[in-house]
Amino acid sequence: MLKFSRSVVLLLGCTATLSLAGCAHGGKKGDTAYVARDVAMLYTAAKRSMDTGDYEQAAKLFDEVERQHPYSVWARRAQLMSAFNYYLSKKYTEAISSAQRFVSIHPGNAEAPYAQYLIAMSYYEQIADVTRDQSITQSAADAFGELIRRYPQSRYASDARQKLDTINDHLAGKEMEVGRYYQRAGQWLAATYRFRSVVDKYPTTSHTPEALERLVECYVALGIPDEAWKSSAVLGANFPDTYWYRQSLRLLIKERQHTGGETVASNSPARAAAVQTGTRAASYPKAPKARSSGSATSYPQPTPGTKK
Repeated sequence: MLKFSRSVVLLLGCTATLSLAGCAHGGKKGDTAYVARDVAMLYTAAKRSMDTGDYEQAAKLFDEVERQHPYSVWARRAQLMSAFNYYLSKKYTEAISSAQRFVSIHPGNAEAPYAQYLIAMSYYEQIADVTRDQSITQSAADAFGELIRRYPQSRYASDARQKLDTINDHLAGKEMEVGRYYQRAGQWLAATYRFRSVVDKYPTTSHTPEALERLVECYVALGIPDEAWKSSAVLGANFPDTYWYRQSLRLLIKERQHTGGETVASNSPARAAAVQTGTRAASYPKAPKARSSGSATSYPQPTPGTKK
């Protein structure tokens, strides 16, 4: 049996440790190594990386400022700059994490509205088209809503309201897509739930007129024409000059002629309008195009106001 001296054993142990360390870092850039540095030196290095466009490295260096000097006057600023640079490098998960940490630790800071805006924008940049899952879209809506609720007088609130309108229209578009799918499959009741959701939750979006007309179609198919006439009346009261209102009346007139029955009072506004509109129904217009998710090409401006 071979025996080794203590010095040889120690030497072999050190060699193995170095080999493992080399394997751990070989071929892949690891996290920023901890090297104790002066706060001014760290912050300057981070700023230099940011100025040269290496945003991810800048974010990591700003993280180092907070990690090595958590109680310095630079730590709080570095935390926000880290979130900003992660956003610029399209590392949205890291940007959200850094900005959320800033808001939770410094909720009353003058830069807290901006940190919340960064959170919302990081979600906003990840919004996918309506054919895909919209959980990110809902997170963006929640983040912008939180910004408006907590900081209504901030310079970011106006832009948040505009983007929230766009997001709500996007969410309504998803409900419409699912509702149309159920409708094509003949699942009328499931379709009514989706169209009713658009009317109740997103009444100010561009999809509301179509949702009301689709409700008319579903109620007629389900054999409850009274509800169909009510939906048409709501449509006529709010969107009287739209294609969708005229289409609902054409459908109801056709249904009345087919059944030969009276579904509502003959002197109702909806019935009177229906009598005057007897033209043949045209094909449906194409559904609005879904918003495509854009990439973060620029930093959200400190003085928002232009709808992205």
